[in-house]
Amino acid sequence: MKDEHKLRARIRTVTDSAATGLAVLSTILVVAPLVAIFVYLVYKGASSLTPSFFTQIPKPPGEDGGGMANAIFGSAILLGVGSLIGVPLGIGGGIFLAEFGRGTKLANAVRFTADVLNGVPSIVMGIAVYALVVVPQKHFSAFSGGVALGIMMIPTICRTTEEMLLMVPHAVREAALALGVPNWRSVLSITVKTASPGIITGCMLAFARVAGETAPLIFTALGNQFWSANLNEPIAALPLQIWVYAMSPYDEWHRLAWAGSLVLIVLIVAAVSLVRYVTSRGVLKGAS
Repeated sequence: MKDEHKLRARIRTVTDSAATGLAVLSTILVVAPLVAIFVYLVYKGASSLTPSFFTQIPKPPGEDGGGMANAIFGSAILLGVGSLIGVPLGIGGGIFLAEFGRGTKLANAVRFTADVLNGVPSIVMGIAVYALVVVPQKHFSAFSGGVALGIMMIPTICRTTEEMLLMVPHAVREAALALGVPNWRSVLSITVKTASPGIITGCMLAFARVAGETAPLIFTALGNQFWSANLNEPIAALPLQIWVYAMSPYDEWHRLAWAGSLVLIVLIVAAVSLVRYVTSRGVLKGAS
């Protein structure tokens, strides 16, 4: 019996070590490509991150120098417009699916549509917005680019919001209703607030996904070599500028494309990290 007990204990130890090793290996396999990409971007683009890169607009072909200040500014405008469209609609759709439309045909249709939109290629989304917005306007614009990005954000935010709200214990809802709180107020003030860290994470995932999209902007925002803050005119964007520079035959533009790629990755990581930090601080303060 003692030998059998020792054998079982040894098997459990070996199994536990093997499972731990596989988990660590899986983590390395996931993280290693990301680290390799970031290190390579730093190697290729860090030397081009001069003050002029952040303060100047692109120079004509063949001239050295210049920067992507207008593209960074344009990306901020496009992402801002996209977030104003995608975040409220996505969160609203998720609240409807989780709180008010459970089991209804409309909820099933909304859920199915969100899942389909999640799998639609970005270039198809760009062509659709081109037909629905650009063609009636008869010109490219920052607004149409923001619409394309906003529509791409909706399904991710909607489904994430639904899942986060479903994780809130039903007892929380029942307690609020027992105190006489209206259902809509209970949802907004208690359920949504409880699930807010997960909802914000979903918004950041959607933000990070669309921040680097190029294909939909080719058909909507088009790009601009100059400063522009007019939503009714074509506008520059970092992904567009990187694509144009990468496709060019000029070494100087290739160098700036690597720098732009590095800046785009850093901006996305910084934005997501900042929101997660603020969210975690708010959660901790609320708990205390």
